[in-house]
Amino acid sequence: MTSTSILPRFRIWTQRFVHKRRQHPDLHSLSQHPDRLPRFVRDSPVAQRYLRLLGPLDWSHFPERDLETDWGTPAIPFATFAAACLVKLDQNRVYMSSLRNYLADHPALAWALGFPITVNPRCANGTDMKASLPTARHLTRMLRTIPNICFQYLLDETVRLLISELRDVAPDFGHCISLDTKHIIAWVKENNPKAYVKDRYDKDQQPSGDPDCRLGCKRKRNQRSRNESPQTPLTDPVSASTVKVGEYYWGYGSGVVATKVPGWGEFVLAELTQPFNRGDTTYFFPLMADVERRLGFRPPFGAFDAAYDAFYVYEHFHQADGFAAVPFSVKAKVKRTFDPDGLPLCKAGLPMPLKSTFTSRTTSLIEHEKGTYVCPLCFPVPTTDACAIDDPHWPKGGCKTTLATSIGARIRHQLDRDSQAYKEIYKQRTATERINALAKELGIERPKLRNGAAIANQNTLIYVLLNLRALQRVRHHKATQS
Repeated sequence: MTSTSILPRFRIWTQRFVHKRRQHPDLHSLSQHPDRLPRFVRDSPVAQRYLRLLGPLDWSHFPERDLETDWGTPAIPFATFAAACLVKLDQNRVYMSSLRNYLADHPALAWALGFPITVNPRCANGTDMKASLPTARHLTRMLRTIPNICFQYLLDETVRLLISELRDVAPDFGHCISLDTKHIIAWVKENNPKAYVKDRYDKDQQPSGDPDCRLGCKRKRNQRSRNESPQTPLTDPVSASTVKVGEYYWGYGSGVVATKVPGWGEFVLAELTQPFNRGDTTYFFPLMADVERRLGFRPPFGAFDAAYDAFYVYEHFHQADGFAAVPFSVKAKVKRTFDPDGLPLCKAGLPMPLKSTFTSRTTSLIEHEKGTYVCPLCFPVPTTDACAIDDPHWPKGGCKTTLATSIGARIRHQLDRDSQAYKEIYKQRTATERINALAKELGIERPKLRNGAAIANQNTLIYVLLNLRALQRVRHHKATQS
């Protein structure tokens, strides 16, 4: 069909859209009724492709702003902008100007997404796309000002669709999850090793290019392998403050929770973006709350790296009748054993009674109760017996230790990390590793943005796109099997 034959129908539909913009059907409605689409949309492979990709989402309940307000120009709905950003990510368009050019080249797609098309008979195809689309600067402004809850709604929708689609093949969807964080390098000169910056790693010298990024460490170590030469030689010693013990960047961190369904893929359940100076454990409770809300239950099993070796992580999954597969942290001084009543055993093998409790507010992410356990030969009633192993602490009143009274503190020490069950759960960490690799391909590691809110919104959309692609694969796989 020629462009001249398309032009009359295109004008009719665009004029309806201009005068009755708020009645424009959403993407889900358009995808459900392809026979009602205008001819120029049906004949556009690009528009049809994105109707199939984005159409399954329930756009009718998207958290929208008030479009009745007189903005002076037609207001761009948040849903339209979110869909356009998903197209931008799918097309690997780095800048908003590239997205704008892509939409200008595909007016049928711009109409399907919900942009108010301006009719101009003087233009080649009857539409003035430059006047129809917002400027790249306005699109960038929208990315940093739209509340993140709007994009989280889309992630809610993808999880709902995946649960429904996999219910017959994976009834235990989400019962085992994994959590990991991905570093995000801010677009500032302080992260460019070729640029001269005085006090590059001074956390109090905020980069002017991004007011929200923070200095953090991607990888840190304080031990060297046998093959490494000493970094502080005895003949020409170097100050410890100059020894490189990690990789530092100005930026952000993206925490993601994923679940794996063997034979079907990995799927994102929750995500959170924070400044890079926030520790890994600060992601745990917000992400677990989102996971529980989206699944409707608390997953009984979880896989984490050693950064999450904390009593509250073990307690969280123990309360769901499962366990957390977490390596024992090398920072721990000793791995303790306990008697059947939960009392820690001293080196001589005697249960240490609880002498007192107190509230700890500084040693952990959350406020919790800790107990002081002492030598059973000295408390509650001193005995004349001497320590069987003549421990060095015996002359000073015997052994004493403090532990969290939470059951998670005991599970942390008692968990059998050599069991087959532990190994099977710990293997699920590959789910987040694969998700992080896919997110990196979409540009999550080095975003060309200079604002924390914009980066957080784009990260959420990246994970939404990954779930939408996974949903398409699942449906295609089921269709080929039937």
